[in-house]
Amino acid sequence: MNQAVFLDRDGVVNEVLTSRVKFVNKPRDFYLLKGVGESIKCLNESGFLVFIVTNQGGIGLGYMTESILETIHIAMREKLAKQGAMIDDIAYCSHKPNSDCPCRKPKAHMLHTLADKYSVDLHQSIMVGDREPDILAGKEAGCRTVLVHSRSKQTYGADVIFDDLKRALPWILQHKS
Repeated sequence: MNQAVFLDRDGVVNEVLTSRVKFVNKPRDFYLLKGVGESIKCLNESGFLVFIVTNQGGIGLGYMTESILETIHIAMREKLAKQGAMIDDIAYCSHKPNSDCPCRKPKAHMLHTLADKYSVDLHQSIMVGDREPDILAGKEAGCRTVLVHSRSKQTYGADVIFDDLKRALPWILQHKS
């Protein structure tokens, strides 16, 4: 079985709700957070599969289309590749917030789907997110959980809390089996 790190996208991999960008609805709005490329490259080299699991309710709300989301993800992959990093796969929920669909975090459907596709042991894997739905999805899937960049003082039951992915990296690497 494989071991994976599941990363929420907005707020973990890229900027969101900053002075430069509010939401990522176009490729030009996509800015990697500092240290993310280096961190993902290290995860790749350590043998983790690296996945993005992201709620993209902007599609359901009409702020962007799935084809625009695809161009955003191409831009993300290109920016990461320039730093020697790669994402193994991306899962997203395009439904509106509060739609109670089976794929939207805090439900764990996206994690289960990727785990089935790539023979991932969820109990040996890690979910990294910046909001409660991310942590709850990771917990529901049976993963260890890391909260980063929290805009709240809540911990949401995360196993550990770090300022960003780069600072979480040593803890994640300690759990590589």
